[in-house]
Parts: sequence; C-alpha cells; structure tokens
Amino acid sequence: MAKQNQLDFEGIESLPVAEFTEKAYLDYSMYVILDRALPHIGDGLKPVQRRIIYAMSELGLSAASKAKKSARTVGDVLGKFHPHGDTACYEAMVHMAQDFSYRYTIVHGQGNWGSSDDPKSFAAMRYTEAKLTGYARLLLEELGAGTVEWVANFDGTLQEPVLLPAQVPNLLLNGATGIAVGMSTDVPPHNINEVISALVRLLDEPKTTLRGLMSHIKGPDFPTGGEIISPKSEISDIYKTGNGTLRVRGTWEQEGQDIVITNLPYQVSGSKLLEQIAAQMRAKKLPMVDDLRDESDHENPTRLIITPRSNRVDVGALMGHLFATTDLEKTQRVNLNVIGLDGRPAVRSLMEVLSEWLEFRLATVRRRLEFRRDRVTERLHILDGLLIAYLNIDKVIKIIREEDEPKPVLIKRFKISDIQAESILNIRLRNLAKLEEMKIRGEQDELNAELKDLLKLLKSKARLKGLVRSELLQAAEDFGDDRRTLIVEREAAQAMDEKELLPTEPVTVVLSERGWARAAKGHEVDPRALSYKSGDGFLAAAQGRSNQEVVFVDSRGRAYTLQAHTLPSARGQGDPLTGRFKPADGAAFCGVMAGDPENWWLVASDAGYGFFVQPGDLYSRAKAGKAMLRVPEGGKALAPVTIEGDEFPEDALVAAVGSAGHLLVFPSSELPEMARGKGNKLIGIPGKKYKAGEERMVSMALLEPEQNLIVYCGSRKMTLKAREIEDRYMAERGRRGSLLPRNYRKVDRIEAEIIYDDAE
Repeated sequence: MAKQNQLDFEGIESLPVAEFTEKAYLDYSMYVILDRALPHIGDGLKPVQRRIIYAMSELGLSAASKAKKSARTVGDVLGKFHPHGDTACYEAMVHMAQDFSYRYTIVHGQGNWGSSDDPKSFAAMRYTEAKLTGYARLLLEELGAGTVEWVANFDGTLQEPVLLPAQVPNLLLNGATGIAVGMSTDVPPHNINEVISALVRLLDEPKTTLRGLMSHIKGPDFPTGGEIISPKSEISDIYKTGNGTLRVRGTWEQEGQDIVITNLPYQVSGSKLLEQIAAQMRAKKLPMVDDLRDESDHENPTRLIITPRSNRVDVGALMGHLFATTDLEKTQRVNLNVIGLDGRPAVRSLMEVLSEWLEFRLATVRRRLEFRRDRVTERLHILDGLLIAYLNIDKVIKIIREEDEPKPVLIKRFKISDIQAESILNIRLRNLAKLEEMKIRGEQDELNAELKDLLKLLKSKARLKGLVRSELLQAAEDFGDDRRTLIVEREAAQAMDEKELLPTEPVTVVLSERGWARAAKGHEVDPRALSYKSGDGFLAAAQGRSNQEVVFVDSRGRAYTLQAHTLPSARGQGDPLTGRFKPADGAAFCGVMAGDPENWWLVASDAGYGFFVQPGDLYSRAKAGKAMLRVPEGGKALAPVTIEGDEFPEDALVAAVGSAGHLLVFPSSELPEMARGKGNKLIGIPGKKYKAGEERMVSMALLEPEQNLIVYCGSRKMTLKAREIEDRYMAERGRRGSLLPRNYRKVDRIEAEIIYDDAE
C-alpha cells in the first residue's frame, strides 16, 4: 500500500483566531484612517486628492497649459500612485473642480462637471477635460525645493511626495469630509482673507486667545453662500472643542409679491428643495402658496420663485415654516478630526489647527531655505573652480590635451575638488570667451548676497516668521475674495400650526340619519338634494371652513370633534362616524356644529331643557367624546341650532315646539351660557317620566328680530310671520306655549326662514 502524503506545517506560524483577527482589523482600520479617509493638517488633502494633484502637475497641466482628457489624468493616477477604482478616483477629481463643493477649486474642468442640483450628474471621464487652477500653485510651487519627504510608490518604481508644501492652510480653506473606521471628519470651508488674517495675528502675537482669532475668523464660509444663524457662543464652542453643529439657512428677498430664494445652504439641491415644497402643496399643507418655479440660469445659479396666494400672506411666517420643514435650513456638522504632524488623528480646536499648521509652514519654509542655501553654496564652490580655470586657461587646456586622465592632474595642480574638476572638464569651447570671467564674478556677487540673506533668515526666527507672514499676505492678495456666507444670529425656525396650513375654503358639513358624515365645498349647497344610501337620508348640516373643527353631537348629549378637512368629499356618500368614534351603546348621532369656535349654539334635550354653548369649549380628541348636555334617562338630545352670521344678536329669539303642537317663543337672553350641564327649561312639558305617548319637545330654532318661522309637518309647511309670532306665541321661558293651527300640530321640525341679501 502506497504511503499517503502528509502535510508539512514546518515554518508556518500559528496564531489564535481572536488574536489574528484583532491585528488584521486594527491594521485595516489604521490604513483607512491614515491612507484613505482623513486629511492631513499640512496640505489638507487625502492621499487620493494629493496623488491627483501631483499627477496633474507631472503631466504639465498647469493653469497656463491646455487641458487634457480626464481619463488621461485618472489613468496616470491609478497606474503610478493610487491602485484603486477609477470611479472613486474620478469622483474625487470632480469634487475638487466643483465651485459649489470647494471654496477654492483646485481643478479647472471643461465639460459637464455636475451641478449643485445633482453633484453626481457629471459626464464620464472620457468626455471631460481638466487642468489645475491658479490656486493649485499654492500647493505645488515649492515641491521641487526640498520641502517635503518622498516615498516610493506602490510598486517601488517611482517617488511620490508624502505631503504637498502648501503655502496656505488648505484644510480650513476648502474643508474636508470623510468616514473612517470608528471616526469621521467634517471640516467646513473658510474664507482665505479671514484665515490668513488670523495666522498673521498668531505670528505676531503667539499668545493670542481664541477670542482674538475669532475677531478675524467669524465662522465658516461656504461656497454656496447662505446664512449661519447659530449664536456666536455656539460657534465659539465649536472652535474651542473642534466639535459641534451649525445651523445654515438659505437667503431670500422679495420682488413685488414674489419670494426669491437666492442662496441655498451648503450641499442642498435646489431641485430637491422644490420637490419638498411641492409635496407640501400637493398635501394641501401650504394653502398660502400659489405657484412655485425655478428660474435658475448661468447668470443666477440659484433663483427659486415662490408666489404667495395673496398680498395678505405673512411672508415671514411662511419662510419660517419652510425653514423648519425643508432643507432651506440645514444643520451642518463640524468635526475637526485630522491627521496631525505626529501622524496621528485627533480632534483639534481652531487654535490647535492654526498653530500646528504654522509649525508645518515654518518647517517647510526653513527646509526650502536650507535647500536653497545648499544649492547656492554648491554653485559658489563650482564658480570658484571655474574662475581658477579661466585665470589659468592655457594651463588647463594643456593638461586636458596632454593627459590621459586630466581630472586627477587638475585636482592636484590647482588644489580643487572633484566637483570643480568635473565642472571645468564640462566647459564648452564657446564659453572660453573673455566675457565669461565677468559673468562668473557677477554671478558670484549675486549668489553671495543671496547666501548672506539666506543665512540671516535661517539664524533669526523673527526674520523667518516675517517671510512666512509676507508670503501669506501675498497669497491673500492673489486669491482673496469677499465672504459669501453671512453670520446672522437668528432664532430657530418654527413650523406653522397645522390649522394655519390648511386651506380655508368654505364647506358644508352634512350628517345623515344613520350617522354618515361628509363635507361639501361651499355654503350654497342644498344638503337635502345630495344622494344618500338606501334607507338613509338627511339629518343635519352646518357651515364652516375646511381648517376648522367640527363637533358632532349624539343622542346622549356627548360631543365628538373632527377636523373638517379630514371628512370625505360630498361627491361620495361619506364615512360612518362610528368608524372614528366610540359612542355609548344605543346612542345615535343627532346633530353637528361647525364654524367659528366662539359662535354660540343652542343645545337642548327633548325633555325641554337646554343652554347656549360655544364649540370651542367642546373640542376633544377622545374617541369616547366629551360630556356636554345632561339628558334624562330615556330621553335624547336634539340637533343643535345657531344663527347665520359672524355675530350672535343680543335680541335673538328662541322658538321651541312640543309634540302636542305647542309653540313657545322667548328672548334668548333668558337662557344661560354654559360649557356642560342640564340647562334651563325652554318649554313646559307635562309629565316627568318618559313613557310611550308622553309629550316631548321635538324641535327648536333661533330667530333674528323680524325673521319668519317655518313649521314643517310631513309634506306640508307653514310660514309664521314675525308679527304673528310676537302677538300670539311670545311668552316667558318655561311656559307651555300656544297651540299651532289644527292641521299643523304634528310638527316634524321648525326652521328660521332664510333672509337673502338685496344683492342676491
């Protein structure tokens, strides 16, 4: 039997799974934090951004050059420095070219590079072209001056800079956002004039306080403008701790009746904002807005028009509501979490960010000066050798012609260095003219003067700071601009009350005999002419407005509240109120009240007792309703009645009719005004217990002076003139009243006759 192969584990390290996974996860986390997601405080860039800018500079895509295809740049970045996805690389490049994303753009794009409405609507990289902007010079200009460290690229074939020698704090100027493992960063952009002014203050006065810095840096300055409405104390706390949130609003102005939105908060889409407002309009939650349109164009990147329904609309309240309910006011997170000079991520205050960047800048300038000092010193050394050669030109030529190895002979004969000898041997014949000696001495004088200045700068911290100061001021002069985002302390926006946002259309609320309710538009509706379900019919109606509350009354005297706009349209047959409320067993809905909550309504039971009540006192969200009228056992409440109009006349009359045909009319002032209870007697009814055939009050009405009363008996009706009412049926409250004519004693209901205006 053949011997089976056995696995050989010799030389293989074994680790517990927990230990291995912990190390692998930590390594991955540090990679994401340091090499992907967080910017460095020195140049304010993430690795992919730094590599894009460096690759573009290597391609010669300066601001003065001709743009090249973006695909060319992305290919160089991926192939030489950043072996990752081309889509992510191109998006990072696009982001640096969008003037609504970057306060000071680094890439100048030609073609479709997206819009503020849809930042990711940019064209594919094979269609667009790009080059660097003038601002990019501040990041790249000193790259070849020995200012930064260089490391090998991913395959070891090329060198790339660890950082770019930024001449300005790009981190604060353009901001940064990123999500790493367990941490994130959100640095808002700032104005270059303000930041450099604060840096100059810090150079001149190293012990400057945060308050002193904030006298220069008022707050972030977003590329899309808007307003920062957070209190100054909150902005100060953010700069003190490096963490917090800012409230940013869009800005608007009024042109005639129109509201024109001219600026949006940072990273807010105008089309999305219009959709949010339009959604409220469709939901009938913005009845005061008549029209909405977008007039943005090349000259006016943001111009959104809101047209109020009338000039009576409170524009301030409307905009306050939009600030509270849409992205027109947005919270911007601030988290100054960046990689410091020590290579570690940390959340820093504004003072720490500026101080550490100044440390980086001073070190960079010192390295630049030292690099230049070394180059000047080397050149002077070479010039010394060249001068020796020109002073001894014949001897030098003879040695070169006669010696097989002239370099060591030159070194020994003239006591020069290897570098000097090599420079002499590299002299062209055309440079042996007599004028060369003068050029060399002139160059020596210039370089000696420069070396003297360099040594002064390197030996004096004050001079070094002065140089940095002047360079910062020059950068501000070259690229400075006005602040775009206003700092205006305002109160937080408040959404308008839901009732104020509802349409204020006139409606007629209709209640059927079986308790089905609906709302018809307008007050000219004849509720009896509407269609009803088989076996059902009209019971009661009330006129109000769509943004008001409606109170339904059941036979047990309880009141139930609904908002008028929630009722179904009268085009259908309504919804049963039992689906929205929970009345007691045996109780049926008998009436409805609508209109102004301060109007007075007469409520009464068929026992003949009642009072005046205002609907506003009855509002309740309880499904079981609210107790209103005390109804005797076996009795029921009647449909409440009111007088048409905005004001209740003091000399109004109450008409009550009993089942035996007795009619009583008396002044309304004789009844009390209550919120709940039994009330006072309207009409005298014989008997105290409810038994079959006993007399009850069947209907009531409210009359204005000189108004007629209509008595309905089955299919017949009779009109009682105001004079007849006064002569025959007027009496004190609580009396039994006078009998109606013989054929009109089985009364179904009584109603006040409608009085039409002359205009009608």
